[in-house]
Formats: sequence, structure tokens, C-alpha cells
Amino acid sequence: MQTTILDLFQWKASNHKFAALTAYDFSFARLFYNEGIQVLLVGDSLGMTLQGYESTLFVRIKDIAYHTSAVRRGAPKALLLADLPFMSYSTPLKAFKNAEIVMRAGANLVKLEGGEWLCHTIKMLTERSVPVCGHLGLTPQSINILGKYKVQGRNKDSAEKLISDAIALESAGAKLIVLECVPFNLAKIITTTLTIPVIGIGCGNVTDGQILVMHDLLGITGNLIPRFAKNFLKNSNDIRSAIRCYIDEVQSGKYPSLEHTFQ
Repeated sequence: MQTTILDLFQWKASNHKFAALTAYDFSFARLFYNEGIQVLLVGDSLGMTLQGYESTLFVRIKDIAYHTSAVRRGAPKALLLADLPFMSYSTPLKAFKNAEIVMRAGANLVKLEGGEWLCHTIKMLTERSVPVCGHLGLTPQSINILGKYKVQGRNKDSAEKLISDAIALESAGAKLIVLECVPFNLAKIITTTLTIPVIGIGCGNVTDGQILVMHDLLGITGNLIPRFAKNFLKNSNDIRSAIRCYIDEVQSGKYPSLEHTFQ
């Protein structure tokens, strides 16, 4: 049965936590889905994990479309998110054009990084039948503004801004939020405030779902290992059992544990 955004809303309402993963090709998408991963993301993280760049800024829309079509063939019934990469949605017109490309490649939602400034674009995309997933907290496309990859929302003003942005994105029509690298308590406030599902990465076990970059889950990250990452393959017999362990730990709340959580 096809997984849809309605399933995620039902899971949130019933407090059923769900596990998601990035995927970039047919084979891994098929394996992940067959082992129980129903939500997949073609992330611009591919710029670092597959292409070897130091940031996500080098990824182009054609890269996302190529990998989205491959993942869709591998997991035809998964709910598939796809990133719009750096500067591909800087204006509503660009967002319309590039959202069309990745939706035709097989995506169910497009993911955009940014806060309240995106509300007009989100509203217009939604009106044109393009579901949007927002991305708040640590936004990797803003690395040259941030200076380094670091936890967001640790002081009162920045925390209040994140809460305000999350409410604004939901009001504009966003169907889903990815929240990255914020303190546990702030993640809990945002998750319980919003009626739309929140998928966390580096936010503790209080969000509705969790997502990891597949390379972090398999312990093959080539550079600095994020604090929130866990190598599920280390104590598993194979990749399939590692995926099942990840799902089980997310659903039970065992992962992320305190050692993977920012205070």
C-alpha cells in the first residue's frame, strides 16, 4: 500500500514514531523499503556523501532529479521527499520550475530550507498541488552564513524565532517539517505546538519521526561523525538487520538516546 502524508498525520495523532532514511539509488531504496522504511529522502547531502564535496552547495537540480527517479523505481510505494538544492527556490518562479522537475521525477514532496521568508513560496506551491516539507534549525545550505555546522536555538531569541518560523510554515501550508540540530526541549515545544508531523535529526527522541543519512547509519561516514549519528551496522549481522534495529529503536524511543541529544 502506498504511504502518503495522511499516514504521517495518523502516526502523529496516535504517537506512533516512524523512521526515515536518505536514499540515492535503486538498490538501497528497495532494500530500505523492504525492511520497513516507508519514508525516504533524496537529500542534497548527496553532494557530500556521493560527490565528495565539502558542502551541499554544489548540488544541482539535475542531480536531485536523477537520484529521485532511481529511488522511486526502487521504492515505488514509499513516501518520497526530495530536496530543492541551493538557490533553486530563491524566487517563487524558480521554485515552481524546479519543483515540477523533481515531482515529475517521482517525489511526493519537495523540501525547502528556511523560515518565514519562504511562506509566500510555500503557499503558492501548495495551491499548485506541490506539497512542501520545511526544514528548520541547522540548514546546511546556509553554511556560509552560519560559519560551521552547529546546534541552533540555544538562546532565547533564536529559540523563539524557530518556534515562530515553524508556526508560520505550517500556516503557509507546509505538510511536514524536518528539524535539525536543536536542543531537546525546543524540539519538544515545536513538535507539540504543530499539528503537522515533525521529523527530527539531532533533536532527541521527542519528534514524531527520525531521519538519518544512510551513510551515518551504516558507519561509513567519511568525515566528522555527527554526535546524533549511530552506527547501527556495528552490532548487526548485516545491513538488513541494522535497518530493522534502527526502526525498532526509533519506535521504542531508545534512539536517539541522551548521548545522541543536544541539551
